[in-house]
Amino acid sequence: MTPEPVTAHELVDSLRPLLLAEAAAEAPGAGAEPGDLEQAVWLRLLERLDAGGPPSDPPVWLRRAVRAEVRRSRRTARRERGPAGEPADDGRHDPERLALAAARRRALLDAVRRLPGRCPRLMEVLLSPRDPTYREIAGELGMSQGSIGPERSRCLGCLRRLLTREVAAR
Repeated sequence: MTPEPVTAHELVDSLRPLLLAEAAAEAPGAGAEPGDLEQAVWLRLLERLDAGGPPSDPPVWLRRAVRAEVRRSRRTARRERGPAGEPADDGRHDPERLALAAARRRALLDAVRRLPGRCPRLMEVLLSPRDPTYREIAGELGMSQGSIGPERSRCLGCLRRLLTREVAAR
């Protein structure tokens, strides 16, 4: 005697407790919400039912589907992270944050201009958004490549002392 086919509704009802448990167990490790995993797996099941009918072993299929969604969630999270592990959109476009960053940059550049000797020019080149190499800096400033590091250290020391005094005075 052949078993009667299970309806989609019966299949969902029978798999619900297992899916809830699997999603709750796997979500924290993936940095995902259990509800999001559940939704994705239900969608996969509906697609599977439309395409070829129910899986032959639904509990095994469900566990595999949950793990596949977890892997997909991890891949997506990795792509959405910046190079230093920062979120891709960490509010850098927030007007308040942009205004504060601009004010800090102006204060830094103002302090750099007040440094002695060749320091202002060296620091301006080092802070340049074009990120020049030491060879390019040496050519631009007419100094030896080997003296850039020690000169930079002296300039940063001067800048640190200058900014420390200003912060303390406030």
